[in-house]
Parts: sequence; structure tokens; C-alpha cells
Amino acid sequence: MPVNEKILDLANKISRTKRGSKMEIKPEYPEYRILAPIVTDEMADVALSLEFRKHLTAEEIAVKCGKPLAETKRILEECAAVGVAFSEEKLGVMYYWVDVWVPGHMEIIVNTKANVERFPDIAKCFDDYGKRRAPMSVGNFPVGTGVMRVIPIERAVEGETRRASFEEVSKYLNENTVFTVSDCSCRTSREAQGEGCGHLKEEMCIQMGHAAEYYIRTGRGREITRDEAFEIIRKAEANGLMHSIPNTDGPGKTHAICNCCGCGCLSIRNAAMFGNPDMIRSNYVSGVDAEKCVACGECVETCPTNALRLGQKICSKKPLPREPRRDRPHDTEWGPDKWNHDYRVNRKVVTEGGTSPCKAECPAHIGIQGYLKLAAQGKYREALELIKTENPFPAVCGRICPRKCESACTRGDLDDPIAIDEVKKFIAEQDLSEKHRYVPPRRHDYGKKVAVVGAGPSGLSCAFFLAQDGYEVTVFEKEKALGGMLTLGIPAFRLGKKVVEAEIDILREMGVVFKTGVEVGKDLSLADLRGQGFKAFYLAIGAQAGRRLGLEGEDAKGVLTGVDFLRSVNLGEELRLSGKVVVIGGGNVAIDVARTAVRVGAASVEMRCLEGRAEMPALPEEVAEALAEGIAIENSWGPKRILVEGGRVVGVEFKKCVSVFDADKRFSPKYDESATVTVPADHVLVSVGQAMEWGSLLEGSKVELNPGKTAKADPATLQTAEPDVFAGGDALTGPKFAIDAIAMGKEAAISIHRYVQPGQSLTLGRVKRDYRPLDKTNLDLGGYDKIPRQEARHEGEAFGAAGQGGAASFKDTRGTFTVEQVKKETERCLSCGATVVDEFMCLGCGACTLKCRFDAIKLERRYDESGVEFEKLKPLVLRHMLKRKIRIMVAKPGKLLKKALAGGGR
Repeated sequence: MPVNEKILDLANKISRTKRGSKMEIKPEYPEYRILAPIVTDEMADVALSLEFRKHLTAEEIAVKCGKPLAETKRILEECAAVGVAFSEEKLGVMYYWVDVWVPGHMEIIVNTKANVERFPDIAKCFDDYGKRRAPMSVGNFPVGTGVMRVIPIERAVEGETRRASFEEVSKYLNENTVFTVSDCSCRTSREAQGEGCGHLKEEMCIQMGHAAEYYIRTGRGREITRDEAFEIIRKAEANGLMHSIPNTDGPGKTHAICNCCGCGCLSIRNAAMFGNPDMIRSNYVSGVDAEKCVACGECVETCPTNALRLGQKICSKKPLPREPRRDRPHDTEWGPDKWNHDYRVNRKVVTEGGTSPCKAECPAHIGIQGYLKLAAQGKYREALELIKTENPFPAVCGRICPRKCESACTRGDLDDPIAIDEVKKFIAEQDLSEKHRYVPPRRHDYGKKVAVVGAGPSGLSCAFFLAQDGYEVTVFEKEKALGGMLTLGIPAFRLGKKVVEAEIDILREMGVVFKTGVEVGKDLSLADLRGQGFKAFYLAIGAQAGRRLGLEGEDAKGVLTGVDFLRSVNLGEELRLSGKVVVIGGGNVAIDVARTAVRVGAASVEMRCLEGRAEMPALPEEVAEALAEGIAIENSWGPKRILVEGGRVVGVEFKKCVSVFDADKRFSPKYDESATVTVPADHVLVSVGQAMEWGSLLEGSKVELNPGKTAKADPATLQTAEPDVFAGGDALTGPKFAIDAIAMGKEAAISIHRYVQPGQSLTLGRVKRDYRPLDKTNLDLGGYDKIPRQEARHEGEAFGAAGQGGAASFKDTRGTFTVEQVKKETERCLSCGATVVDEFMCLGCGACTLKCRFDAIKLERRYDESGVEFEKLKPLVLRHMLKRKIRIMVAKPGKLLKKALAGGGR
């Protein structure tokens, strides 16, 4: 399109630049592009008669532009409606003016919904303006003088700011009487470009006084009361957002409060991308009390600028790896090579030296050190809340978790690992026995319909987190019972069905709807569900089928897969075994199968597996429990064929396995074919893995499968080739543990939320939870006493005695810690990790302080600066720029020398 010279003149007028000058606005600049589609020639004629921050009446403007008064008034209102002019009514008279681009015209134009809907490039112009102007400001603005400024969350500085009330949100809300709320213009811009971060734009920013009146007149905002404004502030804080204000009205003055996120806000980008936190910071910096900090990570994932990371607290033999030296713009020439271009995808959650091994190795990255501390203090409800931020099913996991956290526990290098799972089980038991159980509060009311296919741990986890955000979640389960393998694949002596039901009851209270006996693909299709208004689908069908070995005789009567056997028993079907039972397999499921066989009538049970005793995939305690029940375990034998007479199994021939893994630790068994043994059997239960059964679920969809029949999906977002279909849990990874599936369910909920909301990216602003453990070989554990690990007492005899006249029970006889045992066990924690603050990048917003349950992180006052009127800003900036240039000149020779020495130069 040809350049409109009048609009170009207007763009320069608002920018306070002259055509033909070095700083002039050109047609390709966002200042022109944002005006071009919305400003007519007559609007430009009138707007060119407006003055910067000088309030003029329509009569005065009519004289300047030479148009009739009525026509001028009409055009002025059109200018105000699209955001080209500001207006204010005083004593019945309307006044008009132009202001700064940001915070000013850019936000107003983007906040006009019709503008962005008709001309999406308008949203990009706002983004482009920040990218064009921000580099010019790096290092050049004194602290407290940027056009936008962070204001700390008031609770984080209570008692500290009596001398500086301008740093209190309540001051601005209490001083004004008129308020509106509007969409966030930054997130509107991001959304329009398909770059949303999951923090939604709707009704996020509050206008006050004359700005609110302007928003009411032009239809940009909804009028609200002061109480409603306070409630919006509280909700924003509860959801991890921070506050910032326009900072050009003068000390202690502003006309708006923005509720910002670091991944969407274009002002916070000054710090996060361009490395210029001084431009927007408050007078505060976060400080961590390492003694109180428990490395739960809540603050780290909330910090808008990645200024917080988990590090190490426990003592080391050698100095920890140093964080890379950071150049700072106050004494360094600054350019694109110094920017963090990928700040929305490259956040780090740990320091170079790593952090608490328990958090790092837990698939769900639960704040274990944190809930141990809360349990030690008797704060069981708070401990449960912390656990449920990552794992909705602590009562279940307290009974069946593989305890990767305990395997990694630093205490295990001293004596025995902390009994983390037993403490978690105790915490969950307190809630199970409460009259009023903990039901997580609803954070949002998004309301869109989402379907979860499969009521196993991953599907239930996804439903839990979506319900927290107010989605209408329906879980479809083809079996009559909910819980998936938790209910049908794990025997009651390990996981009582009432425990599973109790955990699921919380989801019902959260509004999740369950439909059992409904097989999606058979009874109704994904297309049918789309027709019912479902916007996204999470396929979490699990690995519910037993895997067969393809052995001769495997189809004989008396041969079952272990998974089918457990399902039949758990569904209460009449199934009795007699005589000798042979179980093929050496994993945890095989142990469950063998122990269940004892309980349904087997005279004797023998397990045979490829692995040696030390290599068995089953947990050592599971093996011990099987042996205690009289189950024989014969290692290093692989099945050769099943012997059959008259169509029924009579035995199994095994061959000796001499090795299971090759030099690269890949599964590659080798046999001594000359060494065989025949084992008589009345029943054979094959428990060597699980498989997927998709049925007709995927018919008509674009979802693809891998050779092992697991779904193909993006490993980070879980999105399949069908955009509205996500897959996770065993259906994606193959058989793993419940905690792995639970963790994946949360990630699925994050992706689905982003997918169903317009303009959101599945990856931008998403925390990559790459928690890495500290180096345990470098720890100094010499000063710690050895304290025995607490053991939970079993009820009566721990185990039955199969084959010796004993009758093993389906009752879970494992006890739970007492209060005293919890106190003793939690005292054994070495408190390995703590949060580390990058003070330069910290903006002093205080969002971290609201996440901390331990009073371990607080805001400390470092500056004493207030805002400056825009008209008085230029001389301050020029003086600061001059001082910066001097600092750069002084610092440059030393930096060049250090660089040369580091590179081996002369």
C-alpha cells in the first residue's frame, strides 16, 4: 500500500520526532504501521492538531485544524475510540491530547478489540515497537525511572513501606473512586500472533481515575468497584502474577495497575530478554534464608525473570561449579550478542551444581524436602497441599511408588535413605481420616469441555489439573471400575480399593464427571464427542493387555497372562487356582501375580525369570515379601516351551540364561541351550510385560502408532498428529510406574489448556522441569550422626505362608508411621538444597514470597527511587547515559585483558 503522508506525520508527532531527522519514524516502523489501518485522512487532520500531554478542548482543536466544531467533535471521538487520542471530562468539558506510545497509545489501540480482530498486524506492531525501542534503553535509565515499573506485592513488604506508600497497591486503589478492568494488551498481542504463554488476557489490567473514565466512554473496559479491583489483585497474586504500573505520571502517581507474567509481558521482556532489569525493577530484591529454605521449587517456577534457581545447601569437599560470569549493561557495551533471545523457552530451574537428588529424581518433581519439613512441624494439611501441586494421589503413591527419590536420597550414602514414601503415606492418611478433606480450590472458570479416555493414573491426573482450572472434564472408562491398573492391575494387599476410591472422590468434588462401561471407539467415536462440544482429548488408555511370548503351547488351558489374571481377581470374578502355579517373569507385576496366586488357592507357586537375583526388575522389598510367603524364585531361566497334554498345560521347559544385557546395557538375553529343566505346572501365568489395545479408538483419526503400538506424540507437549488429541501415560511410553503416568497427566493438562484457548503456544513460556541432582561424590558427610531409619509396623503376621498351611490375606497388613516416627524420620533429612537468587535479574515483584510456605524468602529494600514525570525524565536519562559511557571506557581495558588471558592470548 502507498504511504499515507498525513499518518506518517502523525506517527512522528506522537513520537516527538521530525521528518528527515535521524530519529524520524519511517513507514516500515511499527509506529506508522499501527496507525495506517485505523486512521482516516480526516482523523489524521484533526489528530495533528493535538498536543503532547496538553489538554485542549474541541473548540481549541477546531480552530487549529480549521474544521467546523461539530465535525471536529465527531472526529475527536472517533480518534478516541480507536486509541489515537486520549480524552478526559472536567466539569462537563471534554479535553483531548496525545501521549507516549508506551504506556499509552500502543496499549489503547491493542485494547480496542475491533482493531485487532480486523487488523491482526496491529498486535504485532505493539510487539515490534518494544523490540525496536528496548535496545535503545538498555543501561540508560536510572533505577525507578522506566516508563513501566514493577510494584511489589503488598504482603511481601508489609511493615516495610510506611515511608514509601507509593509502593503499595492499596494506596492507588484507595485514592481513586472510579475503576475499570480490561484485557491485558501484552497478552492480546501475544495471542494474536499465536505466541500466548497460557496466562490468559481476559480482565487482567485495572484502570483508575481519568483512565477508567476514558475506558468506560470508549467501551474498552468494564466498570468495577474498588472491592472488585482488590479481588482481581488477589486472584492475580494467587495465580503467580506480579504487578507493574505506568511510571510517567510523577512520584506516587499512576493511572493503571497491570497484572503481569514474565512470559507474556512486553515490559518484563526488558529484563528477561534484553538484560535490562534496572529499567523496570522495584526498590526491592529477593533474599533467601538458606536455613529455612527447603528447595521445594515453588518460587523458582513462579519467578518472572528466572532470577531464582535451586542449588545446593549441604557442604561440599570442593567448591561448587561457578555460575557463568554475567556482564552488566551499566559498564558494558550492549548488543544482540548479550540478549537472551530464547528467554521464553530456555529457563533453567537449577544451578550448574545441581540440587536435592530427591526432587530431581522424582518423575513428578515433588518438593519432597518441603513436605518433610512441614510434616516435621505437624503441618500435615499444608504438606498435603504441597504434594498435590504435583501429585493428586499421595495415598495411592504412598503404597505403590517405586521410590526413586529414596534411591537417590543423599542420606543413603551415610546410613539409610529417608523413608520418604512412608511419610507421604502418613500425610495422606491424615487427610483420608478427616471429616472435611482437602479439595484444591478452583483457580479459574474456563468452562470448555475436555474428554479424557481412560481412568488410570495419567487420565485421572490430567482430569484433576484441568478441573482445577475450571474445565468441564468427562472421563470415559470402558471398564466398570475406575482407576485403571491401580484398581485392576494391583492386588488389594498392596493397594486397597477404598484408597483409590477415596482419591477419586476428590475429583468428583472438583466437578469431574465419570462415565464407566463406555468404550470410546466402540460405543461412540472421537468425532461423536467433538459433535457434543468436546474441544480436546487426552488418550490415557494405559497398557492394559498382557504380553505373550509366542511360545509353543501358550494357548493351552491353564495358561493366562498375569495382567488378565489380576484383572479377573480384582473384578471379583470366580477364579480359583489349584496345584502348582508357575509364574514367568521377574518384575513387580510378576511378584503381584505370584502373591495373588497364593491367595486364590495355589498349593505352591514358583517364579522363574531371565534375570539374576540382583538384576530382577522387581523392587528388593517386593522380592522379600514374595519369599516370606513361601514363593520360590528361580533366577536365570527363560521359557523354551509350554508342555501340553489333552489341551491343558502340564509343565514348562526352561533353558538356562547366561546373560540378559549386552555391553551397552541393552536387553539381549543369551542362553545355554544344552542346560534345560522341566517344571511341572497346573497353571502358568505369563507376566513379562504389558501391551496396548487400541480397539477402534483411533479409527478415522490421524493419530499414528509406533511399532510397539504406543502412540506417536511430541514428547514435551504430548500432542499427536491430530491437533486436538493428546496422548500420555503407558499409551505413550509403554509400561512404566504410576508416578510417571501422573507426572505426564499434569503436562497433558498444561498442553490441553493452551490448545483450547485461542492463540496460545504449547511451548512458549513453559517451564522445562530439568531438575538435576547435585554431585553426591563431592559431599562432606563427615559431621553427621548415623540415625536408624524408622520402620512401619505391620499388623499381626506380615505375610501368609503359602505351601505351609498358612492362609495369606488380601488385606494390606502394612502399617503407617506414628506421629512420633514421622518426627524422628523427618529429622534425618539432610536438607540438601536451597534457592539461589540472581540479584541482578530479580525485579523485586514479591511473587516468590507468596509461594513460600516456610518464610524463607523475603523482599529486601535496596533502592529508594520513585517515579518521575515524563517531562522531567530526559535530563536524568542524559546524565545517566554520560556516566555509563565513562564507566564503559574505564572498564573496557580490564575486560579486554581478562578476555585475552582466558583465551590464551598475550
